[in-house]
Amino acid sequence: MFRRKKKEEETEQPVSPEVTPEAAVAEPAAAEPAAEAAETSPVATSEAAAPAGAPVAPAKGQRTKGGRGNRVQKVGIVSSDKMQKTVVVRVDRQVLHTKYRRYVRRTTRFKAHDELGATIGDRVRIVETRPLSAQKRWRVVEILQKAAK
Repeated sequence: MFRRKKKEEETEQPVSPEVTPEAAVAEPAAAEPAAEAAETSPVATSEAAAPAGAPVAPAKGQRTKGGRGNRVQKVGIVSSDKMQKTVVVRVDRQVLHTKYRRYVRRTTRFKAHDELGATIGDRVRIVETRPLSAQKRWRVVEILQKAAK
């Protein structure tokens, strides 16, 4: 079983590496190319090349100032629109049955905030959002296909 180390016990590696005089002299020289690399970074050049006031795209892997990351999106069919500014969206998915090895249809119902005016039978895209009410955590982003009338 794993045993925790006590504070008094020594570790295998020293706490702080000892610096030799040769390494101390070499460290400032090694820091200079890093400073030059920071000046010629692609972010700095894109900011300098962009006109003043223009939005600059963030580098890959960085979030924007008010960024929300990638939110979950689902596509489903509106099954009820009897509430004000709320629709019930039915999202179907197929799952492989563990015992019979056949695909089984599973249905999930989401309540979504609707400002676009979706009606029953419309195919819509919903996106996850903050809780808007006791059961609403989704928002209709776009109507992909209107229902045939």
